[in-house]
Amino acid sequence: MSFEIIPFASGLIQTHTEHEILKCNDHTAQFGLTLTRSQAAVLAETRSLTLRDYGRIEFGGGAVGKLIMAFCDSPYLSMRNYAETLHELTELFYAYKNESLDLISDDDLIHFMKTSFDGVCQGSVELLNGRELYRLAKNLRYGIPADAQEDDEEDADD
Repeated sequence: MSFEIIPFASGLIQTHTEHEILKCNDHTAQFGLTLTRSQAAVLAETRSLTLRDYGRIEFGGGAVGKLIMAFCDSPYLSMRNYAETLHELTELFYAYKNESLDLISDDDLIHFMKTSFDGVCQGSVELLNGRELYRLAKNLRYGIPADAQEDDEEDADD
């Protein structure tokens, strides 16, 4: 059985999400970061497609606004990479909600992503995805503390 959102409702959700994204500009402008209406529309579409691809349902603007607010003060973001990075972070967020079996709250996952992005990843979305979030999800699935490092796991085996 397949569930499809009625096109009218889907359009309302899309419009609401765009509006929520644009409202973030009031805060992010102080960091020199804003999104245009068309960038907000594309980001809302990324959110919709990613939710669909991962079989997730979310009401309201969801995590995108939280991601924007959390990452806007990152020293690794500029107007040059802001919109693209938000797309990547949005996709990673929903991918790792699935990979972690929803064993971590949205806020905790966003906090982990931001701390890692600004810290050990030094602004690299690739390292965030390929190393830090992968480790987090693996740890959560196997009942290991979320912040445990590879070396910690090996020490536990001794």
